[in-house]
Amino acid sequence: MKILAIDTSGLTATVALCEDDRLVSVFSIQYKTTHSQILMPMLEKIKELTSLDLKTIDAIALAAGPGSFTGLRIGTATAKGLCLALNVPLIAVPTLDAMAYNLYGVERLICPMMDARRSQVYTGVYTFVPEKREDTSLYTYSMKTILDQKCASIDEIADFLNAQGKPVTILGDGVPVYLDSLEQKLKVPFSVASVSQDRQNAASLCQAAAQYMREGRTVDADSFAPEYLRVSQAERTSLEKKTEDNTGNSPDSGAGSAKSDSDANAFGMKIPKVKERVFIRLLKAEDIDRAAALEKENLGNEAWTLEQLLTASTRDDTIYLVAEKQGQIIGLCGVQNIQGDGEITNVSVDKNMRGEGVGYKMMRQLLERGRGIGIENYTMEVRSSNAAARRLYEKLGFKSDGKRPGFYDNPKDDAEIYWLRSSQS
Repeated sequence: MKILAIDTSGLTATVALCEDDRLVSVFSIQYKTTHSQILMPMLEKIKELTSLDLKTIDAIALAAGPGSFTGLRIGTATAKGLCLALNVPLIAVPTLDAMAYNLYGVERLICPMMDARRSQVYTGVYTFVPEKREDTSLYTYSMKTILDQKCASIDEIADFLNAQGKPVTILGDGVPVYLDSLEQKLKVPFSVASVSQDRQNAASLCQAAAQYMREGRTVDADSFAPEYLRVSQAERTSLEKKTEDNTGNSPDSGAGSAKSDSDANAFGMKIPKVKERVFIRLLKAEDIDRAAALEKENLGNEAWTLEQLLTASTRDDTIYLVAEKQGQIIGLCGVQNIQGDGEITNVSVDKNMRGEGVGYKMMRQLLERGRGIGIENYTMEVRSSNAAARRLYEKLGFKSDGKRPGFYDNPKDDAEIYWLRSSQS
């Protein structure tokens, strides 16, 4: 899974590219230049130096706010343009959540603080909880949110941290602004993150986004708007003026759709029409009827019933994804984890959408998300005569491992047994 991450929420402009568990490139600048001047050149430089084929990107990750109003709008416009151009989902990670990942594995409290002016900070409180893997001494960490991100006064956040009674590490551009006040108000032991950890970092955003992706937490780029937590001074002035004029109009949010087009085109890409985009997401309860009908259209009597699909998709050891286009379900795939082996149980694509890469896109995400629930190897069966399906699975790295003669009926056919083992990937 390849993710391109963008964070322009603060003084630092930072972009990164990661693939699976590997950080390929990260580029950060905190200097007297505007994000509109440097963001696209940074992206271009990553593309050039890593020989990046844009078509291989699986998702765009974005620091979704809070932060600088102008910075967020520049990042949002660029990310939207890239999502449209590449036909990929948007992973919107709260800015402060991503900053907390700078201190991954720290078990004390973590409190990012971004200067919000007027003696306020954008802040939240987090910690990382160790989780030991079975039959090994290896520990991993999951992030726990103790206080959701909010705009708060220094007094308010200091009181909250004191009430927790635990040591805390603080970071962010709000720290040097309010450090004197924090030294007076904080009663719990606290430290300041090092210069390598104290600002936004797209590498940390990539790490958080990968977890979001495994959990299916993507958003529609078209409808996404950043989380400002409060309106800007310009919007307050506009709102007050419009209220006085009794126009009844709400202030413009400045989503910057026109700029997203120009930025993506500057990155050497053509923006496709919205109707062409296909999104992969988790199956929802309201999708079951259409998903079952799609199975029936593709597999006839071999298809699962609605009841079987509902039961399978609500188990803790399964993942079911759908492909959606223009609000219509055009694809379905699912996997069940059986002691570390993932049995792929369903793969269906609308007959009118075959040959457009829908199946490949669904399966790539399914394989990646399956690893998030402990799947190491994958297996599936397919009709020997289904050449198109076999080409798809072989493209994904599956290898034939035998046959079940006469396994299928109506018409009679052998079942080709495929495996994708961790040693192959």
